Amino acid sequence: MTLTEEILAQIPGDALAQLRRTDGLWKSMQTGALTVPTVVQESDQLLEIVEWDVIISGGTLGILIGAALAQKGWRVALIERGVLRGRDQEWNISRKELKVFVELGLLTEAELESAIATEFNPVRISFSQESEIWVKDVLNVGIDPVYLLEILKLRFLETGGILIENTAFEQVTVHPNGVTVKAGNDFHGRLLLDAMGHFSPIVRQARRGKKPDAVCLVVGTCATGFPKNDSGDLITSFTPIQNQCQYFWEAFPARDGRTTYMFTYLNADRDRISIEEFFEEYLRLLPKYQNITLSQLHWKRALFGFFPCYRESPLNLSWNRILPVGDSSGSQSPLSFGGFGAMVRHLKRLSQGVHEALECEVLNHQALSLLQPYQPNLSVTWLFQRAMSVGRNQTVPPNQINQLLTTVFNEMAQSGDHILKPFLQDVVQFVPLTQTLLKTGVLHPGLILRILPQVGLTNLLDWMMHFANLALYAGLYPIGISLQSWIKRLSPTQQYFWNRQLEAWKYGSGRDYLED
Repeated sequence: MTLTEEILAQIPGDALAQLRRTDGLWKSMQTGALTVPTVVQESDQLLEIVEWDVIISGGTLGILIGAALAQKGWRVALIERGVLRGRDQEWNISRKELKVFVELGLLTEAELESAIATEFNPVRISFSQESEIWVKDVLNVGIDPVYLLEILKLRFLETGGILIENTAFEQVTVHPNGVTVKAGNDFHGRLLLDAMGHFSPIVRQARRGKKPDAVCLVVGTCATGFPKNDSGDLITSFTPIQNQCQYFWEAFPARDGRTTYMFTYLNADRDRISIEEFFEEYLRLLPKYQNITLSQLHWKRALFGFFPCYRESPLNLSWNRILPVGDSSGSQSPLSFGGFGAMVRHLKRLSQGVHEALECEVLNHQALSLLQPYQPNLSVTWLFQRAMSVGRNQTVPPNQINQLLTTVFNEMAQSGDHILKPFLQDVVQFVPLTQTLLKTGVLHPGLILRILPQVGLTNLLDWMMHFANLALYAGLYPIGISLQSWIKRLSPTQQYFWNRQLEAWKYGSGRDYLED
């Protein structure tokens, strides 16, 4: 019996079978065996009745924007294939990011405090025994998803939203004046929001079976029995490259124990490590990571999955009246492997943008694509992710990635929290990034030269284009702000397009971190 089989047998539920099902999906993606569904159709026939302004498929993240839109008075139907309930595992986020729930009227201050299951400080970044960086107030809040989604569900229903549970999305037909969503019965609406996640059938049809450009494999557990520790690990590594992977770790205090994750970045080559093998590696290394023995621990939950990333993101569909949101849109950075933080970051922008699109009846795919714009501050992180991964047949010095990350993070830390903290929250800004790159290049030219063959010339040239656009967006945003008084004279439809462009510059340059 393997360690994985032994440990997962101790966890309530059928964790091993679930892991192997997930592994089967991972293998299908590696081999290109995932079927491409045909769930979106188009029709020239007008709908006679349109009962809903917005239909949302996928409830876990869909309830966030659904509640915000219902709060604005729109008729919203939310379809969820199971029962809408948050998972037991906490979502980690920074407190600053949570204020949007209060700003949008979705939670009271008291409800927000009740949604916080854990709060701790500081968190650690470390890639060598000689170097540790400690920061405060970054991903140090654990949200209780069960409580949060229950309150949002109540708020959604109180404001007129309709929740259809235990009902799976089947297909959608796009008409000139609306959409027909088949999910058991037919639902007719003006707009469909796809919140079904990375493996949404709509997204799979749109991507036509394309393999992801990168994948993040994640495994972990929540357990009790660890020594008392009120700090967290944001990202650490203590081993060289193994199995053509650099292993990274996270650890967070949780209400019912301590959660530890191991993750890695790789491509979807068919010979890559399986999730079960990766879990075995996690269990092998966990004692060294946390200075414990496995026999000390009482296991509560197992966590595992894989998160695909595509360079063509956010995903802009060619169909009218369908907008992907959350993980379906691919709007998180290629360094992140969870959509909750990205959804929260964009919740105010998205809900207001959808509100304006509905008011102006600009629901064609060109107008909706502006709600998921190109963001150069996310696109530049592709090179960073590439520098943190190893190609299947590449030969890279075993400690090269750890050396690079130690150097870069030390330079950012020495420059101050205003440089380091935004980056740790997936917000890349032109001036801090330029300052860090210049310092690293001048002080450690040999290390940078060793990294270039690893990332490749094509990726470097691609990155330079996004870096230039990051500078452009940073310059255009203040110019756009200065024109706001003139923009108010435009028609509502013209204002919709202008507001989306201004938001693209704002979020694409990371200015939302400074202003929101």
